[in-house]
Amino acid sequence: MLVMMWNAESVQATPYLPDFDSTVLEYVPQSENPRVRQLRTARLELSQDPGKLNLAIHLARQLVELGRAEADPRYDGYAQAALQPWWSHSSPPTEVLFIRALLRQRSHHFNEALEDLTRILHNQPKHAQTWLTRAVIHQVRGHYDEARRNCLPLLRLADALVSTACIANIASVNGQAQESYSTLLHMFSSTPSADPQQKLWTLTILAETAARLGQSSHAERHFEQALSLGRRDTYLLGAYGDWLLDQHRPDEVHALLGKDLRADGLLLRAALAYQQLNSPKLPQAIANLTARFADNCLRGDARHLREEARFTLHLLKQPDRALRMAQENWEVQREPWDARILLEAALFSGNTTAAQPVIKWLKTVKLEDQQIRRLAKQLP
Repeated sequence: MLVMMWNAESVQATPYLPDFDSTVLEYVPQSENPRVRQLRTARLELSQDPGKLNLAIHLARQLVELGRAEADPRYDGYAQAALQPWWSHSSPPTEVLFIRALLRQRSHHFNEALEDLTRILHNQPKHAQTWLTRAVIHQVRGHYDEARRNCLPLLRLADALVSTACIANIASVNGQAQESYSTLLHMFSSTPSADPQQKLWTLTILAETAARLGQSSHAERHFEQALSLGRRDTYLLGAYGDWLLDQHRPDEVHALLGKDLRADGLLLRAALAYQQLNSPKLPQAIANLTARFADNCLRGDARHLREEARFTLHLLKQPDRALRMAQENWEVQREPWDARILLEAALFSGNTTAAQPVIKWLKTVKLEDQQIRRLAKQLP
C-alpha cells in the first residue's frame, strides 16, 4: 500500500484553468429534496424577471437558510445574486438589508453586518430578528455585555423561549453555566409548541452547555433530541461530532456524519475520527482537506480559519503554523472553541506566551469549560 504524506505548505495554491469552455469541472448530483427543486424553479423564474422584489427576498431567505443548514457557501452566493438589483443601493428595502447583514455575518464581515443591522433598527426598532442577530454577532466576538443588551428587547418583542435562549446562551459562557442551563431547560419543557427551528437551537445550546460542564449524559440526551427533530444542521452535527471525539467514540462519529461530508467542518471531524481509529482512510481525508483549505485561501474565505487551525495542528502536525492561524482567528471571533484551539496550539508549539491573551480573557469572562480548564492548567 502506498501511503502519501501531505504537507499543506507544499501545495501550490494555483487555480486550474480549463483549456476549453466546454470542459466539465464537476458533476453536481440533482437533489431529490423537494425544497431544492422548488428553489431551482424560483431561481429560474427570477432570472426571467430579476426585478421581482418579493420573489427575490423569498428566494434569498430560503437560500440563506439552506446555506446555513448545509454550511455550503455556494448558497450564500446564490442569495446575493438574487438580491443583486438592490445589493449596493444606498437605501435598500429592510428585508434586503437584513439578508445582506446575515450574509456579511456568515462571511465574518462583522462590522459591516452590524452597520446594516443598526440601520434597520433606526427605522424599525421592533425588528426582533435584528436584535437577535446583533446579540449573536456580539457573542461570537466575545462581547458579552453588548450581546446581553441586545437580547433584552426580545423580552417584549419575541416569545419567551427565544428571549430566554438568547440570554441563557450568553450566560452559559459568562460564569453562569449551570444557572442558565437549568433556566433554559425549564423554559424548553414549558414550551412544547415551539417550532422545530426554535427547538433545534435551544437543544443545541443545552447540549453544548452540558458538555462544557462535563455533564455527559445530559449532553448526549440533548444532542440526540436535537437530531430526532429531523432537520439537517451542520452546526449540530459538528458540535455532536466534537463531543463524541472528546469521549473517544470515533465509530459513532462516522455513524453520525454518514457519507455526506461536503461541508469542510464535517470532513474535518471525520478525519479526526479516522485518526483515532488509525484508519487507512486518513491520508485521503487529509489530501481532500488540504485541497479544500487551499481553495478557501484562493477565494479569500477566512470563515473556516478555526477548522484549518485544528486541521494543521492535529492532522498535519504543524503546531507553529497552527498557532499563527489560531491567533489570526482569535482576532476575529472568541467562542470557546476559538480559545481551545489557541491554547492547544500554544502548548504543542511550546510558545506558552501566545496563550496569555486567552488566559486573561478566560479570567475576565469566567468561562466554565472542563476541556479548556484542563488545557489552562498545563500552562506555567
